[in-house]
Amino acid sequence: MRAHSLRHLTAATTCPWLLKRRSSSCVAASLSFTQHPEQEQDQTKPNKTNNNSNDGNSKPSSYFPKRGQELELVCEGLAFKGKGVCKVADTGFVVLCDRALPGEKLIGRITRKKDNYAEATKLTTISPHLDSVDAPCEYASYCGGCKTQNLSYEAQLRAKEQQVHELIIHVGKFSDKDPEFFSIMKSIVPCDIQFHYRNKMEFSFGSKTWLPKESFQEKGDRKENYALGLHAPGFFDKVLNVEKCLLQSEPADMVLAAVQDNWRDPQLGLSPYDVHSHVGYLKHLMLRTGRDVKTGLPELMVNFVTSSYKPELLEPLVEKISSIPEVVSIMNNVNTSVGNTSVGEEEHTLYGKSTITEILRGLTFEISANSFFQTNTHQAEVLYKLIEDCAGLRGDGSEIVLDLFCGTGTIGLTLARRAKHVYGYEMVPQAVSDACRNAKLNGISNATFVQGDLNKISENFGNDFPKPDIVISDPNRPGMHMKLIKFLLKLKAPRIVYVSCNPATCARDLDYLCHGVIEKNIKGCYKLKSLQPVDMFPHTPHIECVCLLELS
Repeated sequence: MRAHSLRHLTAATTCPWLLKRRSSSCVAASLSFTQHPEQEQDQTKPNKTNNNSNDGNSKPSSYFPKRGQELELVCEGLAFKGKGVCKVADTGFVVLCDRALPGEKLIGRITRKKDNYAEATKLTTISPHLDSVDAPCEYASYCGGCKTQNLSYEAQLRAKEQQVHELIIHVGKFSDKDPEFFSIMKSIVPCDIQFHYRNKMEFSFGSKTWLPKESFQEKGDRKENYALGLHAPGFFDKVLNVEKCLLQSEPADMVLAAVQDNWRDPQLGLSPYDVHSHVGYLKHLMLRTGRDVKTGLPELMVNFVTSSYKPELLEPLVEKISSIPEVVSIMNNVNTSVGNTSVGEEEHTLYGKSTITEILRGLTFEISANSFFQTNTHQAEVLYKLIEDCAGLRGDGSEIVLDLFCGTGTIGLTLARRAKHVYGYEMVPQAVSDACRNAKLNGISNATFVQGDLNKISENFGNDFPKPDIVISDPNRPGMHMKLIKFLLKLKAPRIVYVSCNPATCARDLDYLCHGVIEKNIKGCYKLKSLQPVDMFPHTPHIECVCLLELS
């Protein structure tokens, strides 16, 4: 095995964006290329000191565009987070451009300059991208939620799978020359339901409606006040008014339409919260969809987030939306802070019950307004089955499971039926309370959930539970802290199932667990046995991965 420092050097010379220190966000490492099968394009990853060779047609190797400069770009793939990876025409210089898609030729304006690449805004399309489709949503070009709706779903899957492959090679330091590589790397699991799959959506109220330039001109430069919808990409204070969303359930769209039809009525005295003046009442509208345990029919929770507790102001809206049969809960979270969070200091039930239910892997879960729960229930069934298969529990009730970043306990509770005991750790106190409640609801007594920050574990961590046979780790986007990596390498559990929502930090952590960190005198002791990408959220750049590691 090569020394770790040599692996770093190799990665830096072939992928110049890895020259930066690998941080928790792995932003620089995420510029992974995604080729269309029929494209045969140069995959050289250039930097400003090592561009494509100057063959007479190329710009010199020192070429670097200026901010504000307009350039012809060719998009060669998608980077993590969905930005198009483009090259300046006749050079190898890399430009990241939002909403550029593979195969598209376009004009872009440089907005930011980085060490060895630049960022651009797309101005016009010269020739359309490969696998072009018409986006069914009227907001797809402006809303930040579904950046790839106008790319065929098959092409989206190819892009995501290739991103994972590139990150595992360049960040994880796993060689695609290894004969086992392609048996370890599994094909991405598609999502059968590509619209109306989200069980939770959060909309914001705004004092002004944000309009894209073309719509602004169409409306004769008329400014519109009051908006309810989604934030314009990159702006915390600009809201794009949304009448319906194709990602949420149809009953949720009915609620959104009912609120949109009534909340602006001056007689109601409702005002949107202004994030600059900190004046106004309505902050957010959160819609959550679950299922009735007995009938299997959808049930909906509506949560108004307001700056103060004035239930009388909401009464007309409550009356309107409570007439929709699927609505079984209307809540009011009161958030008096100037922040933009939807979690309130107080919670009040305005109509119906305070929780809704959902069924996952045969278990019933109670979901409150602020509970964490897998956002795509249908695909979560697929994801949890993969996790269960990787865990490989014998089913004789003899094995200990350590569930790290357990959230509301959904993964651990689905495994508890085949385990001796599950020990779950989670930082958010409310999530731990939900996990305990869900264990009791399902009659599960062999699960213990503990509140604690896994980024700040002490030398004594591990003394409160027996050595596990299986570790499940499902960290948030920054991945695992080095303290936890060291603990796992010292613990030496026979199997680790790493569940990731960020392939970049996942690849980094797999590198540490398998290869170690030579400069810190940390030795890896695991072998990657399988890595399964899962598409949890079609039309978005998000990718989930389920990885199985075994003690080597």
